[in-house]
Amino acid sequence: MPGFTDSEPSPSDPATVADLESSETDPTVDEIAHVEDERNILREFVEGLGFTEIKNGQWFPKLLAISVSSYAKKVDAKYFQDKYAGVPADAIVDQRIKMAARYAAIEGGLSATAYTGAIAATIGSLGGASPATVPAAVATVMVDIAYISQLQLRLAYDIAVLYRVPLDVDDPDDLWKLIRVAFTIKSGEAVREGAIKAVPVLMRPLIKRFYAGPVLAAAKSLPVVGKFLLQRNLIKIGIPLVGIPLAVVLNRWTTAVAGRHARAIFRNEARVLETAERLVERSRHPQMLLWVAWFVVKADDKVSDDEALLLRHLTRIAHERHEIVDDRLAGVVDIDPEDVWSLVAAAKDDLDDIVGASVVIAEIDGEVNPRERLVLEEIRARSVEDQAA
Repeated sequence: MPGFTDSEPSPSDPATVADLESSETDPTVDEIAHVEDERNILREFVEGLGFTEIKNGQWFPKLLAISVSSYAKKVDAKYFQDKYAGVPADAIVDQRIKMAARYAAIEGGLSATAYTGAIAATIGSLGGASPATVPAAVATVMVDIAYISQLQLRLAYDIAVLYRVPLDVDDPDDLWKLIRVAFTIKSGEAVREGAIKAVPVLMRPLIKRFYAGPVLAAAKSLPVVGKFLLQRNLIKIGIPLVGIPLAVVLNRWTTAVAGRHARAIFRNEARVLETAERLVERSRHPQMLLWVAWFVVKADDKVSDDEALLLRHLTRIAHERHEIVDDRLAGVVDIDPEDVWSLVAAAKDDLDDIVGASVVIAEIDGEVNPRERLVLEEIRARSVEDQAA
């Protein structure tokens, strides 16, 4: 589609942090024009879809193909370094979230002015109105849905890049991770509650009905995500006389909540990544570090998300910096403590780096529990004992 892949990165792509304004102020002429330009580009995309593709959710994989991949080729760490030289990531992320929410609200107002009772009935029944009204109804709603979906995907991607979290949109696992984060699939209740608090009390039962059920169930495939996003946006056109304010509020709130969710996820991953880099950099025993890490993690017979993430980064960084590939460790199901103690006993120098690293590993997902504390004490005791011998 001409012009689409070369569009400016959203949200707004401001020149400096100082240019960013509060999402509560009235939109400027330039901001409205920017949103209109994006909507016009997406209208071309929507006009190329068939009704069946929209109804069964196939529009969503197509949107991913034309908007996320092209965006990722343009926006990287250098892009933000050049644009926001010297500005901490946290400050940039907060402003990107505010700007995305602001543009989402502007778009909600523009889209809602075109909604009518006939359009609501058509989309609500997915074909119940006359054939003549179906194309206009579908196009009107789909431009809105495509815009918000693209905005939230790109915002989540921006946040990952700003926190230096590796994210390859050509990798299926990474792409699915981006989708989950962008649409808060793992914490769908946060989006629902945010929407409920943002609208009048009398509307809340209706919104609860639309958001009922676990959002995670909607994430079994990309087309299902497309159908979920379509249903979620019906709220904005299903309540007579309040379409415009409700569309504005829901667009702003869902985008802000999605942005905050992405910030929490990717900032935490950045924390774990930095920890892994620091541990490998400071360790004089990188191979032993991997065994001790796995031993500490398995102390309570549970592996938290942060622990799994740390292990993955430790293994990757140890391979990249020390060319360590421990096939024996990779094949371990239940780690034998004696394997760890034999490595400790074989060490010829001070093991203070391993003792310190074991504490950091135990603390990666929160407070150290009693079983982890016992393992830490034994690691410390054996390290001192073996060095004394």
